[in-house]
Amino acid sequence: MKAVVKTNFNFPKQVSLYEGKVRDVYNIEDKYLAMVVSDRISAFDVVLPKGIPFKGQVLNQIAAKFLDATADIVPNWKLATPDPMVTVGRKCEPFKVEMVIRGYLAGSSWREYKAGSRTLCGVALPEGMVENQKFPTPIITPTTKADEGHDENISKEEIISQGLVSKEDYEQLEKYTYALFQRGTEIAAKQGLILVDTKYEFGKVGDKIYLIDEIHTPDSSRYFYAEGYEERLKNGEKQRQLSKEFVREWLMENGFQGKEGQQVPEMTEEFIAQVSERYIELYECIVGEKFVKADSENDIEKRIETNVVDFFKTL
Repeated sequence: MKAVVKTNFNFPKQVSLYEGKVRDVYNIEDKYLAMVVSDRISAFDVVLPKGIPFKGQVLNQIAAKFLDATADIVPNWKLATPDPMVTVGRKCEPFKVEMVIRGYLAGSSWREYKAGSRTLCGVALPEGMVENQKFPTPIITPTTKADEGHDENISKEEIISQGLVSKEDYEQLEKYTYALFQRGTEIAAKQGLILVDTKYEFGKVGDKIYLIDEIHTPDSSRYFYAEGYEERLKNGEKQRQLSKEFVREWLMENGFQGKEGQQVPEMTEEFIAQVSERYIELYECIVGEKFVKADSENDIEKRIETNVVDFFKTL
């Protein structure tokens, strides 16, 4: 099984290339973006040394399905998916914050709570909560959008006072975030899953706000299996989850948390295959369809290039 960890295309009318942790974003004519979702995997803001076969396809196809399933709530950037690993869409001016929304006390929010913090991004948290407990209502805990290094938690008040987003726009982003999370929660419930937390990114073309990037993928979201959730919560047991958290846990067990001087543990073929299977499992659970692996025996990069070039000929 091959994994695509680096791309270096030169598409017609290409203006620039931005290489993110996972996505390679090609700017075409300053009007369109061709986003290639690679098989790179990151954790603790560090890109791990080996890729995960089919991860890019899984992320791209889940995001595409959810962009389509939420287009009635907020317009989004997507125009087409010309290849299993590529989405092409409008080039938007991104907001400098990511809208993180949490329905449950899990992950980093639990780590902070356990350490004694009772406010998160300016939001007061109730006393006496336990790990993975549902919040009375979902909370929005935004982060800054770092080009490099770690995203930082920030409050609504700080975002507005620092001029990162205008008050009017921020309030609209909040409305969209709650509505998207509600829709994602409903879709997940139909598949026997709980959408625990997720993040959304937004941008603008002129005065119009668009949902951009990915949505409800295992890289941007955490899911629990609904079956057995209450019992595990009552017994203080770990929840069965579908997210990237199992990769973070594996890294932590092997002494890596992205801190200076720490070495990424060796990623064996067995571990890589296991991670690939977990991503495919999430796809099938959340989408409710069998995952169809794209051709990975032949030249994947050539396939991507041909599909993207052919699509732009139709515009």
